[in-house]
Amino acid sequence: MPGKAEKQAMEKRKMETDVVNTQLKKVSSIELNAEIFGLEPRQDILSRVVQWQLAKRQAGTHSVKERGDVRGSTKKIVRQKGSGGARHGSKRGAQFRGGGIIFGPVVRSHAYDLPKKVRKLGLKMALSAKFMAQEIIVVDSLADIEPKLKSLQLMTNQIGNVTILLMDVAKSENILHASSNLRGVDVLPTAGANVYDILRKGKLVLTVPAVKALEERLI
Repeated sequence: MPGKAEKQAMEKRKMETDVVNTQLKKVSSIELNAEIFGLEPRQDILSRVVQWQLAKRQAGTHSVKERGDVRGSTKKIVRQKGSGGARHGSKRGAQFRGGGIIFGPVVRSHAYDLPKKVRKLGLKMALSAKFMAQEIIVVDSLADIEPKLKSLQLMTNQIGNVTILLMDVAKSENILHASSNLRGVDVLPTAGANVYDILRKGKLVLTVPAVKALEERLI
């Protein structure tokens, strides 16, 4: 976390970026919070948060049949003594073909806890990394986008041949309909902002209300 001296330096430094409309023409500018968009990204923090996210997404449905799950008789296959062989019991043992598996995977959750401060810092650094790479586009509003692919495609084509993450305060029905068949474009509300989705996309498109919501959430 940044110290007092770093915070004071951030407050003095103004971070401004252009605000554009859906035609990508500048309409105004906005000052960004340096504590959120001006941090020096750390690979270890970003990696920890991404691994934590992906671990939660693992289904964990892998399993094998243990000795008690295998079909077969429990009758002792040979007598205890006098056969000259091993003292086998059930045919369902792991040493037999079709027998149970010892210490195999079981259904479980792969999720684990990660400190809230680390998750919050990771999200700040992901936004900072995007800003430093000049991969953040701030638009005044997406309200004029119609629920048609062509309406949104006019904007995405101007952005370039990259994957895009659109983020607004809430999911708009028009944006959802327009982006449903548009390849490489995802839509998220600010409440669902996460490190993995931000980093895996080429461009992050934020509305002005989304910027304010993220700053309120992370400050």
